[in-house]
Amino acid sequence: MNDFDSRQHVLQACRDHDVKFIRLWFTDILGTLKSVAITAEELEHALDDGIVFDGSAIEGFARHDEADMIAMPDPATFQILPWRPKAQAVARMFCDIRAPDGTPSDGDPRGVLKRTLSRAAEAGYTFYISPEIEYFYFKEPGSTEPIDRGGYFDLTPYDGASDLRRETVLTLEDMGIAVAESHHEAAPSQHEMDLRYADALTMADAVMTFRLVVKEVAMREGVFATFMPKPLPNENGSAMHLQQSLFRGESNAFFAADQPMHLSADARGYMAGLLRHAPELMLVTNQWVNSYKRLIPGYEAPTHATWSTRNRADLVRVPERRPNLEVEGTRIEYRVPDSACNPYLAFAAVLAAGLAGIEGNYPLPEPLDRNVAELSDAERARFGIQALPGSLDEAIDRFASSELMRSTLGDHVWETLVSNKRLEWLDYRRQVSQYEIDRYLTL
Repeated sequence: MNDFDSRQHVLQACRDHDVKFIRLWFTDILGTLKSVAITAEELEHALDDGIVFDGSAIEGFARHDEADMIAMPDPATFQILPWRPKAQAVARMFCDIRAPDGTPSDGDPRGVLKRTLSRAAEAGYTFYISPEIEYFYFKEPGSTEPIDRGGYFDLTPYDGASDLRRETVLTLEDMGIAVAESHHEAAPSQHEMDLRYADALTMADAVMTFRLVVKEVAMREGVFATFMPKPLPNENGSAMHLQQSLFRGESNAFFAADQPMHLSADARGYMAGLLRHAPELMLVTNQWVNSYKRLIPGYEAPTHATWSTRNRADLVRVPERRPNLEVEGTRIEYRVPDSACNPYLAFAAVLAAGLAGIEGNYPLPEPLDRNVAELSDAERARFGIQALPGSLDEAIDRFASSELMRSTLGDHVWETLVSNKRLEWLDYRRQVSQYEIDRYLTL
């Protein structure tokens, strides 16, 4: 469908479904969803000229001397919000952000992903992703009291959120977002939904929609949903494992029938790129102080740049495929991102690292057949295994020295992220936790 047809489709859909309000969505560099609502009477103007807003008031969009920015709706992302009234309904469209002269904004995360996907397309690749998104339900905002005490794959009566997941899946399907599966996760009141494979831009939009839908459904049922990476001590945190593949046309570029594990040279180079550059990406894939409370030994979260086919504490895993799905099912799972990241920047960063591995012919180390936590420091050094950042402070340093991240995200986003996260780390260092009070006050 060309731009004109997409535009006409949106206008006709608004007439057919009695749409009165359209919410125009975009994110700041931290992945916070932003929205401005217009009426159906203003839709044609918005589709033609966009909506002007103060970019300097949005984190990472513009400096104070270049405030005006334009949100241009993408008609291909039009969907009616099923939780709003049917009469005088509400729809949404994602936006691309432009400068007043019409050029793409340097601070637009969606634009960053589009640029990276264009570079992949020039090399003949289409990038597909299926995220496995974990999150928690709690009894009320500000509380970490679970609504159930279930464990991995538990069902009623232990899993008190079955109906919440059911309503969330149905709502997502109403919006054209396919859910492959949903289930209770390992921690009390922790849940997971896996979105069905889609191209990376469509999926980034879907992740932003997913997070809002989960919260809307929970709020409607009187509970609170959070994507905070590690809300409960001594329990697993919430990840967003990324199942990824590159295709050339209809062919899976990661599959090679005559190679070990059926991994092509592209797949091996892509994996090597992820392993080498992972520490540089983590300010994007794990952007909060709290993110690093999840990434400690013993909680099925990666702490080192290793890969295998089975160990779920590795950074990169090659899932086993059923014999009849070997070609299309060959994929790579990247396990470090958490569910609170900005998906546009995270997908761009991950893809850039993988492409760097392919283009640079990075050698792939042997898979690790042991748990990395069982190795001594000397053994890790002998195997060339690098540790991942263990704090936001370390992640900032690795990101700030990364030419790959600077070239992928652009100077503006790169500089803004470094500045924002240094302020967050400084603010965190000023805090005195209850743990410190309990442990040290009586010394």
